[in-house]
Amino acid sequence: MKTILFILPDLNQGGAERVITILCNELDRTKFCPKLVLFKKEGYYLNHLKDDVEIIELNTTRIRYSIFKIVPLIRKLKPAIVFTGWGEISAFLSPIIGLFPKTKFITRETNVVSEHVKRKEILFFYRFYTNFHQIIAQSDDMKNDLVQNFKINPSKIEKINNPVDFELINRLKEENLKQDYNTNYKKIVAIGNLSPRKGFDLLLKVFTHLKGEPIQLTILGDGAFRDELANQKEKLGLTNVSFLGKVNNPFPFVKQADLFILSSRYEGFPNVLLEAGACGTYSLANNCPGGINEIIQENINGEIYDITNDIGFAEKIKSILKEKHHEEKIIESIQSRFSKNVIIKQYESIFEKL
Repeated sequence: MKTILFILPDLNQGGAERVITILCNELDRTKFCPKLVLFKKEGYYLNHLKDDVEIIELNTTRIRYSIFKIVPLIRKLKPAIVFTGWGEISAFLSPIIGLFPKTKFITRETNVVSEHVKRKEILFFYRFYTNFHQIIAQSDDMKNDLVQNFKINPSKIEKINNPVDFELINRLKEENLKQDYNTNYKKIVAIGNLSPRKGFDLLLKVFTHLKGEPIQLTILGDGAFRDELANQKEKLGLTNVSFLGKVNNPFPFVKQADLFILSSRYEGFPNVLLEAGACGTYSLANNCPGGINEIIQENINGEIYDITNDIGFAEKIKSILKEKHHEEKIIESIQSRFSKNVIIKQYESIFEKL
């Protein structure tokens, strides 16, 4: 049985945390023993982690200092595989991989790196990325970026899309929603960290062309950009837009929505777009890097349009809301390609080969 040491800062809500929780829960226990290393033992997904997954808490908050605790831990446990699920952790860990010749190291990159990583001190470490025995890219966009901009050998990169836990989503999406909606309005939901990357400022600009329309936009999420977005909303006079902050269970909001919008400037491989489809909700996504065209099947589970054309995007919203979309076809589009059973087998194949 191979021991796999997964490393993350915490289990707060996020794509990387969700994927690694699924991996820890679903790996074949006759072949693999997952152990989860967290800087802090906290976060939403702790409640969804199986009891047999051992959690090792480092009691640290800074990624760069965590290496001084991770190195002795690897020496002590001697895992067959170390799996890092966070880009900055992988960057800082990459130079010391050679210290452990009997351990295989895998990194799962979380973004299109050239778009996401701008700090020179972190980019410096990406020159050591070739030390990893395997790099997981979530999309073709991400893989191509690593090859073209970071000179990674394509043979070291395996593309594996993100898994969707339908059992969890099917349970959570049926919870009662306390939010009151005006039934005379069409409901649109967007979810994400309130940062420039997620493009909510672009979405608010789109909604300047939807004033007076019977459309209500609810944005779920929190972040440093919240006050700026709230000020933008007020200046634009958008009375049909509301920010609800971070909610523990976004799935009832998504299930009841008439449309889900992804406004990001770039992505890695957006779980929210997968999960909207898993809830049976049609999506409209900005034409940005990050595997969007691998998720969206045009006119089946969603559409893609350039959000910088704010007038055109607004018109696209209006036309979509007039159409009838088939919930079963939307769900099948996601389930057939991204269910956790399909994706876990791909990960297990890599773990076995290493």
